[in-house]
Amino acid sequence: MKVKEKKEKNVKVRKKLSAKAKKVIILSCFCAVLLLTGIVNIYLNNNIATEANANIQSSANFFSNYKADRTDTRNQEILYLDAIIASETTSAEAKAAAEAERLELVTKMDMVMTIESLLVAKGFQDAVVSTSSGNISVIVETAGLTNNEVAQIVDVVVNNSSYSIDNIKIIEV
Repeated sequence: MKVKEKKEKNVKVRKKLSAKAKKVIILSCFCAVLLLTGIVNIYLNNNIATEANANIQSSANFFSNYKADRTDTRNQEILYLDAIIASETTSAEAKAAAEAERLELVTKMDMVMTIESLLVAKGFQDAVVSTSSGNISVIVETAGLTNNEVAQIVDVVVNNSSYSIDNIKIIEV
């Protein structure tokens, strides 16, 4: 009987150890899953922060690049018009047309600069204004425009240009 009792006791001990071992394994798995979740969370948060910084830099680069390209293009246009005006072989009519076009270009440059400056003064992070064929486009850096902000933009454009409300296009970046 002693052998049989020992076997039964060994079986009971094994079952207890087996139950404890199962609990330890399950608890260890939960800890591993928790650790893995924390690592994935940190990784994803770092990627989101990096993407947000890239978007901010991209937006800032857009505005500075656009303004630099626009300045270069305008300077080239002015040089071209000055060359026509200064040329001795150009007719009086062509010179007058070039002078009128140069004056119009300088006037638009002043208007655009004024509108951009006023929009930044109104609290927009950055703004770019572009005019073409009777329309004016206003590109502003914002997370989303409210009705009040749209009204401010329209007010600045209408009061500082000859464009009507119907010819204003507002683009959010």
